Amino acid sequence: MIIKTRVIPVLLLRGGGLVKTVKFKNPTYVGDPINSVRIFNEKEVDELAFLDISATPEKRGPNFDLLQDIASEAFMPMAYGGGIRSFEDAKRILSIGFEKVIVNTLAHSDPDAVRKIVSVYGAQSVVACLDVKKSLLGKAALFTHSGAMAIKTSIDQHLKNLEAMNVGEILINSIDRDGTQSGYDLKMLKSITEKVDVPTVACGGAYSMECFVQAVKEAGCSAVAAGSMFVFHGKHRAVLISYPKRVDLEANLP
Repeated sequence: MIIKTRVIPVLLLRGGGLVKTVKFKNPTYVGDPINSVRIFNEKEVDELAFLDISATPEKRGPNFDLLQDIASEAFMPMAYGGGIRSFEDAKRILSIGFEKVIVNTLAHSDPDAVRKIVSVYGAQSVVACLDVKKSLLGKAALFTHSGAMAIKTSIDQHLKNLEAMNVGEILINSIDRDGTQSGYDLKMLKSITEKVDVPTVACGGAYSMECFVQAVKEAGCSAVAAGSMFVFHGKHRAVLISYPKRVDLEANLP
């Protein structure tokens, strides 16, 4: 049986190691990226996404040496985001062996660069990341720089911009739910999926298979992603890399 819904571990890079945040803050070290990739290889994951959360805030590009080491170990498709400032950065990442680049700041600062990546490598190679945070009144807004910089462009307008760029996928990342394992923000996800024809990936808050099912069936997402669920175990959040068994994924996801 082939599962159409991909289940994607999202791994956060910081200073050469892997960390996990809560609401984009307080990064906790969870291990070495190379060892983690080897474990995920054994678990036959659908895809891995790496996000360097310190690259853009530190005004630097991707750590290409580390990405080369990661790509040399991985048996599954991979996506990378963080510090991608130009077409040339994306070209190098894709040449290393990553199948996709994840862009957030670049989609705001240089849409033409995103269009060029799409035109050269195809829409399937570009994932646009929306880091979304709600105000006290519940109004959702976009952020860049790992949640540190608010964007004035409305979500609706940015979605139109992304469709015009012809990106292949949109990763919807809830800052409010990040690392909380309190469930996806289904209402927010649905409000976005209803406005675009681009495939969407839910991220932020997952804690169980049921969360995945809800994101697909209730919110209309095409794929699901999670961080804490795959690197922590138990109420004390002991570091333990895990991934659902294939038989369980087949039994629950479309």
